[in-house]
Amino acid sequence: MYTLKKSLGQHFLKDENMCRKIVEALPVTDGMQVLEVGPGAGAITKYLLEIPGIRFMAVELDTEKVSYLEATYPAIRGKLINESFLETALPYQDQFAVIGNFPYNISTQIMFRILEWKNQVPLVVGMFQKEVAQRIAAKHGNKDYGILSVLLQLYYKVEYLFEVHENCFNPPPKVKSAVIRLTRLETPPPVKDARKFTLLVKTAFGQRRKQLRNPLKGLFDKTFLQEPIFSKRAEELTVADFVTLSEHML
Repeated sequence: MYTLKKSLGQHFLKDENMCRKIVEALPVTDGMQVLEVGPGAGAITKYLLEIPGIRFMAVELDTEKVSYLEATYPAIRGKLINESFLETALPYQDQFAVIGNFPYNISTQIMFRILEWKNQVPLVVGMFQKEVAQRIAAKHGNKDYGILSVLLQLYYKVEYLFEVHENCFNPPPKVKSAVIRLTRLETPPPVKDARKFTLLVKTAFGQRRKQLRNPLKGLFDKTFLQEPIFSKRAEELTVADFVTLSEHML
């Protein structure tokens, strides 16, 4: 058997219908490579292992869970990486999809890691704390729209798929959960300088209640700061607006 580790944010799915629903949200093609993040006790892993014609790997930090998975699902032997996802190297040479019931305490960090790997990760299906899922999927003009929304939607189409009741887990978490799917855009908006773009977005949302002219005054020429767009707040700007603004940064 295994133990649940609160330090790792472990809440394991026990509802088999929900497990299958999450796996079915992953569009499968023959020969595709798939990485599961945080398989835990194998709730969705066992269904992923049954998919024919794919290459599968999983990354799991908890050594006890690695031993449990290898003993319970012999087909997973040789396919487990016993490391933190945040520190592991690229698991495949080519394109691969990512799926998982992501540990909620590092789910935002996981998505920033995905951004680092965006050229190799065309598809992500993940379960998050509901509020985080809503932030990732939020459109401009929404109070949930923020840094994570803009940075991910620059490269991915985000779909808010469905919510997962607390009773589907052991132990039941104290937060709501939701599953989203990210599909990489074929032609993302061209960003000349990714570092500047990220700085712009983080600075804009750092004082999200203020007109952009205030937080962004150090990033633009004084004359350009008189443009009407700087009278708006960060959440009013589309991803395309941020891309356009980034081209005028000092």
